[in-house]
Amino acid sequence: MIDDIKTKLQIVNAGAMKSEFYAADQYEEIKEIHQMVMAKPSFSVNEMDAIVSELGAMRNKA
Repeated sequence: MIDDIKTKLQIVNAGAMKSEFYAADQYEEIKEIHQMVMAKPSFSVNEMDAIVSELGAMRNKA
């Protein structure tokens, strides 16, 4: 799911968002983000920033 999100958002620094950085107990949160990202055809810069920030905050908890 993380790889799908990186691809859809065209993340430049993909190394900063590796799936192994996230704990298994974060699955539901990541799934919700994944579903939202996959459902939208495009994102504003602010939306992308918010998604990346949320995933970054989750990474720090892992």
